[in-house]
Amino acid sequence: MPNKILLFLLLLTLELFSITLKDTYYINSNNIKLLDIVPDAKYDVTLYENDKGRYTKRIRTKDIIQTLKKHDFTKVQSSSNYIRFIKKSPIDTSKIEEKVRQTYLKYYPNISIHSILVMPRGYVKSMSDNYVISLQKRSHLSHKGTLSIKTQENKKIFFDYFIEADIKVYLSKESMSKGDAISTLSTIKQNIPLDKLRALPINIQQINTTQTKHHIKANFILTMRDIELLHLIKKGASVNVNLDNSNISISFLAKAVQNGKLNDIITVQKRDGKKIKVKVIGKNRVEMR
Repeated sequence: MPNKILLFLLLLTLELFSITLKDTYYINSNNIKLLDIVPDAKYDVTLYENDKGRYTKRIRTKDIIQTLKKHDFTKVQSSSNYIRFIKKSPIDTSKIEEKVRQTYLKYYPNISIHSILVMPRGYVKSMSDNYVISLQKRSHLSHKGTLSIKTQENKKIFFDYFIEADIKVYLSKESMSKGDAISTLSTIKQNIPLDKLRALPINIQQINTTQTKHHIKANFILTMRDIELLHLIKKGASVNVNLDNSNISISFLAKAVQNGKLNDIITVQKRDGKKIKVKVIGKNRVEMR
């Protein structure tokens, strides 16, 4: 038994000291120190010195791994061939952070934002107070991205940003077929950390008003790409046709020749076989044009 406990503690220790290298590190000085990479290290030492007058350094990942091994950090992994180190810039990014915040609030009204980090892609000594901020078109679909500012001098500066937040999504309760209604019975509402999405998730407005555009797997995050307006009229259904104007009000039954969503123009067939164009105004309800 003691040997098992010792083995467990050894494995736990190894797990605690496992390191996954980031693609980019923002550091406080020109020199790259152990605590910049391993914040929990029990001591600090300079690992690399940057050239005088330079504020960024690009180092091969395998060289960093070898250096960390010399300091007894043997469990190190990375998905990149090179790691960038950038000295933190002495600039105020609060205006840019607020732009990121407002952008995400626009797309996710119920988002819970915990933190926003904005860093220039290189060392920036200073910048003017007047500039235009531009985010990429689909930036809101990820927890990180790139943006740029354009100064009055027509200079463009690029920034990386990282947002930590939770969003509300709707998941399919079970697998769904094409044309199934999106409802409270067919979905589960859940809070998830914002990571990377393929499209904007549906919200409460799409519940009970939309249907699936294709087959959906169970426990699948429903997005705007997966839905369309609910067919209020099904092909072959009996519909109530209304004609209202200042002089006359007529209502009669007809047969739908095609499916129809709200405000769609569809064809219906009267009892005498004549086909007419009508506008969908409700569930199995249309009006003559």
